[in-house]
Amino acid sequence: MSTSTAPNTPAQVLRPDRKKNRLGYNILALVTAALMAFPVYWLIISSLRPNHEIRSYDQTLWPSSLTFDNFARAVEQDNFGTAIQSSLIVSVTAVVGGMIIATLAALAIGRFRFFGRKALMMVMILVQMLPPTAMLIPIYLQLNAMGGIDEYWGLIVVYLVSTLPFATIMIRGFVINIPVELEESAMVDGCTRMGAFRRVIFPLLAPGLAAASIFALVNAWNEYLFAYILINDNSKYTLNVWLMTFTTERGTDYGALMAASTLISIPVVIFFMIIQGKMATGLTSGAVKG
Repeated sequence: MSTSTAPNTPAQVLRPDRKKNRLGYNILALVTAALMAFPVYWLIISSLRPNHEIRSYDQTLWPSSLTFDNFARAVEQDNFGTAIQSSLIVSVTAVVGGMIIATLAALAIGRFRFFGRKALMMVMILVQMLPPTAMLIPIYLQLNAMGGIDEYWGLIVVYLVSTLPFATIMIRGFVINIPVELEESAMVDGCTRMGAFRRVIFPLLAPGLAAASIFALVNAWNEYLFAYILINDNSKYTLNVWLMTFTTERGTDYGALMAASTLISIPVVIFFMIIQGKMATGLTSGAVKG
């Protein structure tokens, strides 16, 4: 019986100059990652330090002792539950509503040719480039005239509108990369236009929707300025505005503030971990054809 062996593949040998470049890139990546991760590390470590150690001038990278008292004080703070409820109502509604409207707008812009299409795209890009503070006074006056101050729907409208341009442009990149022939084939096989969208187009849009939704969630969950200006009722404060309650005339409870900030970041981290695979695909897929 004869046996055959595959020829050994020679190992790739890098030239010395390329080895040096790769080592330099690796060191640069590690330094960048350390700089980006250090604020998060300091936040978490500060939430676990005793208060006397937080106020000490002799700060160390690792606390002398760990405590969960800061988390207990944060959870027992007034209006903690209502702040969670407010953030969930505002953020989830803004994300779901924004994704529905952005998907429909992206389909219209990506699939159909109509008068003013390019002008609409240009307006969305320009609106996205405006700083939020430039629109604060007009938005406040308009919502005040409509009775939207101190109402969830007023804040939801602001978050929804602020995420629509970016989400629409991102999802449009996916729409134009999906061949029209797929939709037409589904319709030839008996699907209606809505059925072809639900069975063929929507699954292919999932990475784009994931990427756009994490952007919308981070924008709504972490926003502070509009929530502070538009909501005055303590029982309707969102989590970021609620953090102000740790600062009083007697000083700031830094330990509880850091613990509360750590707790607030957990939902976004969990959501990001769930969809991060699709998000990475979504950020790159729309970059080829535009």
